[in-house]
Amino acid sequence: MTSVATLSSKFQITIPSEARRQLGLRAGHCLEVRVKSDRIELVPQEPVAALLGMFVGADTKVPRERDRI
Repeated sequence: MTSVATLSSKFQITIPSEARRQLGLRAGHCLEVRVKSDRIELVPQEPVAALLGMFVGADTKVPRERDRI
């Protein structure tokens, strides 16, 4: 898919609807901005809520020194 987005006078762009649909982007979604040589990449970031339950069952007991308890 190839689309063109125009930079506004306020340096804003609108992501084309087809790209938003393919990536499941919604208003308020965070994108990481990466500059690579002569191009800009916008990479969707996972919301923090997506991390919930990531370590279910992990042992969270950490040996501690007595003066740190």
